[in-house]
Amino acid sequence: MKKIIHVDMDCFYAAVEVKYNPELKGKPLGIGGPPNTRSVLCTASYEARKFGVRSAMPSSQAVRLCPQLILIPPHFDLYKEESRKVREIFERFTKKIEPLSLDEAYLDVTDCKEFGGSATLIAQEIRRLIYTELNLTASAGIAPNKFLAKIASDWKKPNGQFVVRPQDIDAFVKELPVEKIFGVGKVTAQKMHDVGLHTLGDVQKYSVPELHRWFGSRAQDLYDYARGVDNREVITEWERKSLTVEETYNKDLMTFEECKARIPGLYEDFMERLERGQYQDRVKGMVVKLKFFDFKSTTHEEVVHSLPTQEDFERLLEKAWHRRSVAVRLIGLGVRLGSEKKKDESVNSSQLKFAI
Repeated sequence: MKKIIHVDMDCFYAAVEVKYNPELKGKPLGIGGPPNTRSVLCTASYEARKFGVRSAMPSSQAVRLCPQLILIPPHFDLYKEESRKVREIFERFTKKIEPLSLDEAYLDVTDCKEFGGSATLIAQEIRRLIYTELNLTASAGIAPNKFLAKIASDWKKPNGQFVVRPQDIDAFVKELPVEKIFGVGKVTAQKMHDVGLHTLGDVQKYSVPELHRWFGSRAQDLYDYARGVDNREVITEWERKSLTVEETYNKDLMTFEECKARIPGLYEDFMERLERGQYQDRVKGMVVKLKFFDFKSTTHEEVVHSLPTQEDFERLLEKAWHRRSVAVRLIGLGVRLGSEKKKDESVNSSQLKFAI
């Protein structure tokens, strides 16, 4: 049986800001742009969360909830550097690391010999090292698989850890809400509620064929997760499947001409990222995304066999625009990427440096 640790840094961006500016300690912080823009928060400190402030909330709303909120523009270079240091601590125990973002990762410590192979003690030591060496805190979940480990890492936040032992899985999962199931969003959760499924214990009452009537191809996954079963491996190699640049505008773009005028700047940013990643020979499709004033979105995609030009994106933009011809608040340009031609060219864990 595997030993998986899910490490989740506590309010990572805010914690890094406090590390480099200790005067901010204990104050309500929001990482994001000013309230007179359309900026949303990347994260909020625990002090701010007491007022209902949370990540992905518009800065303007956050300030209304917490007038004393200190807004700090994100310093991603700083966060990436601290993330790299966290990654180095992980690598003292295992090379089987799957980064999920700058602030969380899965570790497979099944073959780790330190601390007699105890995943609980390994997680405890990792958290101790993160605190003593980096002056940051992390929470951890320890379990036989990724699904349970990720849930467990929330159990003792902040700065704690929780273990789901194999013999405790049944009791642990039975009372979990269906929203905890990997891949279940608001729409699926509501559909589950509509048929009387509120907890994983409720899901356990049904067979795969019975679940299939309601949820189709998702039935087997729902059946397995409801029983704490997850056979996904910790993925130590990651291959990018797409690349996108987006921009949200402070003022709605009212006409197609206004939208088109934004393409050159986006295209320049897009090409810079494409060339930096050396993805030019892997482009298989191009896409334009529009988000309208009412937050509804549309995308228009085409198959391509060569690098799309600025004019290609402008042509695709026109098609997307005419679907609604209403005010636009966000434009995105992107490409779909095919598989890399050589195995040794794939992005490996050391290149990821704990950050996708």
